[in-house]
Amino acid sequence: MARRPRVVRNLSALRGAVRGYRATGHSIALVPTMGALHEGHLALVRLARQRARRVIVSIFVNPAQFAPHEDLTTYPRTLAADLAALGREKIDLVWAPAAGTMYPDGFATRIEPQGAATAGLEDAFRPHFFAGVATVVGKLLIQCLPDLAVFGEKDFQQLKVVTRLAKDLDIPVKIVGVPTVREKDGLALSSRNAYLSPVERAVAPALYGALKIAAHRIASGELIARVMADGRADLARAGFSVDYFEARNAETLAPVAAAGEGKLRLLAAAKLGNTRLIDNIKA
Repeated sequence: MARRPRVVRNLSALRGAVRGYRATGHSIALVPTMGALHEGHLALVRLARQRARRVIVSIFVNPAQFAPHEDLTTYPRTLAADLAALGREKIDLVWAPAAGTMYPDGFATRIEPQGAATAGLEDAFRPHFFAGVATVVGKLLIQCLPDLAVFGEKDFQQLKVVTRLAKDLDIPVKIVGVPTVREKDGLALSSRNAYLSPVERAVAPALYGALKIAAHRIASGELIARVMADGRADLARAGFSVDYFEARNAETLAPVAAAGEGKLRLLAAAKLGNTRLIDNIKA
């Protein structure tokens, strides 16, 4: 039977554990999550285990990154199953604070990122989001003091924001990105996939398919603007409500007009019914 990882819920216990790891010279990796763990999260955990002697996984559904109309109250919460999965992965510690621990009475500070956080992608549709992400990630990095922190590339804009945050605030941590984990039909793994109806689930892989077609056409020399416009139209015909379907510079996330303007990343967000899906690929 897998060993249940130690779960701590208050800062004094967390800091004591971190001090103990440091006292024995052990390196620390942090994997921040909101729970409802799937194979995508576990891929992050496995890389963390390869890179560090001790692995901390945080499980915290961060209210600061949800707007009032979003799914904070219904976001999947599966702590027992999460702990069982993390036990099988032999991680060392789960940091599972309450909202009142992370944002106690009188909390009045937040981080407002710029740069990639204002690229006109997720921020254009969720203007509150990156301040919430940056604030909670900043707190987690300070609380856990890891040598490295592991994030998935599926949330590519977020990865860029967090990488810049650590650099700009001189937090001594290496931010590591892990390629997106997918179902056999290409759908990027996400906790929100559980919201899809059977019919929507059958259509959902078309988002990845549209990105792959666009990448192939761009590599073949077609005009980026035409390719991306065609992709948006194809997704709309398939039943998606498209928020964005964009080709961007892979480092800055600035818009690009031609394939010679540095490495490209294709990024998409679209709704099927009430479920919002995001994805991205190299181009």
